[in-house]
Amino acid sequence: MAREGPRPSYDPAGPDHALRATLQDLRTGRWMAMRTLLADTPPGRQWTQRTQVLATAAAGTDVVRAWLTEEPDSVHAAVMQARVGVERALRAQRERHRRTHELWIEAWDAAQSATGIAPKDPVPWVCLLALAQLDPEQRWEEHRVPAPEPTLPPGPWGLLAEAGRRDPYNREAHHRMLQFLYARGGSGRIAEAAAYAQWAAAQAPPGSALHVLPLYVRVERYRRDSGYDAALDLHWVAEDATREARRALHSWFERTERDERSLPDLNHLAHALWGALQFPDAARVFDAIGPYFTPPPWMYRTPDRDRAVEVFVQARDRSRAAADGSRT
Repeated sequence: MAREGPRPSYDPAGPDHALRATLQDLRTGRWMAMRTLLADTPPGRQWTQRTQVLATAAAGTDVVRAWLTEEPDSVHAAVMQARVGVERALRAQRERHRRTHELWIEAWDAAQSATGIAPKDPVPWVCLLALAQLDPEQRWEEHRVPAPEPTLPPGPWGLLAEAGRRDPYNREAHHRMLQFLYARGGSGRIAEAAAYAQWAAAQAPPGSALHVLPLYVRVERYRRDSGYDAALDLHWVAEDATREARRALHSWFERTERDERSLPDLNHLAHALWGALQFPDAARVFDAIGPYFTPPPWMYRTPDRDRAVEVFVQARDRSRAAADGSRT
């Protein structure tokens, strides 16, 4: 009999229980739990991820400013100030707010200061890289540095390199570079993003989350083409799509431990394998996802994005049924 799981939910903290408890405190205007959590967080993937999630929650509050007022010499507070500034600037740009440029400059100043305050931390450089998407015309010199690969376009490669020097193959840094390439616009830019994702994945060692990057670009192309409107959707079963999904499975998923995998990456891999009709392998990834899901990429499979969880459940149950059937 096919295994049907509980209805999943979206939680920005995912399985990180310590982060979830801190977010609850943060939403009530308290910063002590955030300080404690960050003090206990080792450098690496978890540090980058936790600061990003905390900044998303803190951007609509003054909690980081309150922390800095109480502890003006706190290195972690300075990094979080940069994080929050970037989140506010990007939100303003999405909403076409009249203060976008002002918030952008404030965020750049905070991130630039943080590079000196926390010289070994990649996050301030990731912040500067995130702000590059606000300059799609590449007016800033740091956003039009020649690429290390001749077939790739100029961009904020120096910022990416600085993040990489502090945390090689930093996942968020490469996703921020993708967002910069998307922001440049034009029908050919998605091809540049695809070339970049393939290049980054080829440089990455086994177990790196960069092996999942091509799956994100494929979703972005599908989203721009409104793929769900197609009567017969061949986007996901094409030979190259199947090859990308299986490469991510073997080079990333099968080379990492459960607590090293990010929830968005797991969801994109499960989605790609399901779309490529690789149901038994998709079922393995759905099992690793557990009770959580992320709206992207599932929300792009339906014109009603509120139905993303339903698409996820249908894909999960279909994959598990096929996996169970193959074992009988």
